[in-house]
Amino acid sequence: MKLHAVHRVLLWAILVACLQQGLCSKSQDMDGAKERRMHPKLKHMEPSKRTSQRPGEDTQEFWQNESKDFIRQQQRHQRNIKVAKNIILFLGDGMGLATQVAARSYIQAEHTKLSFEDFPYTGLSKTYCVDDIVPDSATTATAYLCGVKANTETIGVNAQIGVRDCEAMKNTDNHVFSIAKWAMDAGKSAGLVTTTRVTHASPAGVYAHTAFREWETNADIEGWCGKDHGLDDIALQLIHGEVGSRLKLMMGGGKSTFMDSKIYSEGWRSDGRNLIDEYIKKSVGNAYVETLEELEKLDLTKAERLMGIFHDSNMDYYLDTLALEKNTQPTLEQMTRKAIEFMQQQKDDKGYFLFIEGGEIDLAHHDTKARLALEETKQFSQAIALARAMTSEEDTLIVVTADHSHTFSVAGYQDRGSDIFSLVDSDIDDMPYSPLSYANGNSTYLYYNEEKRQRVDPSLILKNEANDLFPATVPIEYETHGGEDVGVFASGPWAHLFTGVYEQNAIPHMMAYAACIGDGLKACDTLSGANV
Repeated sequence: MKLHAVHRVLLWAILVACLQQGLCSKSQDMDGAKERRMHPKLKHMEPSKRTSQRPGEDTQEFWQNESKDFIRQQQRHQRNIKVAKNIILFLGDGMGLATQVAARSYIQAEHTKLSFEDFPYTGLSKTYCVDDIVPDSATTATAYLCGVKANTETIGVNAQIGVRDCEAMKNTDNHVFSIAKWAMDAGKSAGLVTTTRVTHASPAGVYAHTAFREWETNADIEGWCGKDHGLDDIALQLIHGEVGSRLKLMMGGGKSTFMDSKIYSEGWRSDGRNLIDEYIKKSVGNAYVETLEELEKLDLTKAERLMGIFHDSNMDYYLDTLALEKNTQPTLEQMTRKAIEFMQQQKDDKGYFLFIEGGEIDLAHHDTKARLALEETKQFSQAIALARAMTSEEDTLIVVTADHSHTFSVAGYQDRGSDIFSLVDSDIDDMPYSPLSYANGNSTYLYYNEEKRQRVDPSLILKNEANDLFPATVPIEYETHGGEDVGVFASGPWAHLFTGVYEQNAIPHMMAYAACIGDGLKACDTLSGANV
């Protein structure tokens, strides 16, 4: 006889109370039943439906041979201890390990790899910052670009400066510089690419110093520090700052941060300035483009510097661009191609440092839009595959990492080979649930009927559309970051340094070591036998 859903819930509640109070039997039978409930044999998991995804998976020989192949692959790795001429740092904003796992299935299958997961060396970085266990994208940018951990929401400064501390910002002794400056000081070129605003938290770590990540324009600072604050906003630092003014390449969104609202209707500034025009007037060699067509037609050999701003704010999600009547924005892969081509044809060819961010993985997760997040991860992976094909492992160090994770999770128990977005039946309330969900976020009440005190059937909400909102447990305006370690993947000279578990701020020091730049330890000194 089939139990009614209400009876099931009641029995389940009694069992939970019994276990909590220690009143249930500890017999072997009870333990066995408990184990079965922990790993339920749900409707979709009938043995007859279990099939192998690859021929031979149902034999031990298949897995033994696969393990042997992996060992042979590891044996073939040769440590490259040449000096890195070029460095490319790829940053998947918000790309935690759960996102990578789900993205494999979204793109192809569980047993496949994202392009960077084939890199020979991997590690984990600890992402906490000085004042918080779970960081934001500003303080993490200071860590993985400037080599220093600091306070949440600050960029390019040490922890002596607290968030929104207007007076402390004036003490430049507490400002720290990124590996982009270290590279340029050594005669290399440097640039940045992002799918967010070029003044957003992560790319700002390349060139800016600020006590608050939201100080992107003069109007933003004045709101906190008054009119006579004496501080440079992030956009101003990109155009006229010590580091920003020397960058060879800047591509992404964010036109509004450079323009006064009286000059441009979508402008966010209030100082009467047009910083884009100021950039163009600095030199006849300063190229500026706003569309994919303009970018493709640009003669890179005639440009000394390149600025591409393709959106007023953050660029559109890739899936959303497919619905546009006319899309004028390049993809991350297209921007990556142009960035590398531009850097490779520099006249003073001493190499380069490139920061390339897939920034909208993070934005999608904050809105609990898992499908968009996984597509942005796919786009990120494709850009990395292209970069690796365009460069040589002999002289180019490529490092791929994330700044932080999210509360996104992949739960049980889906069949192998099934759609990663497919729903699974619950054994308690006879209603399906989504294995992809968030610990918190703005979609909580979509999935819970307060009047009936029960979940809402997710099949009524999820429509297999790009902007679907996935379930969240705790109601909060925007889903939060997660605090677990994130992956680091490296290929090229000294890539073996990136193995193990280490502090996030070690990343730029290891890249600088490989390229013999900066004031820290250098491979050149080690190889020459210098006392380090």
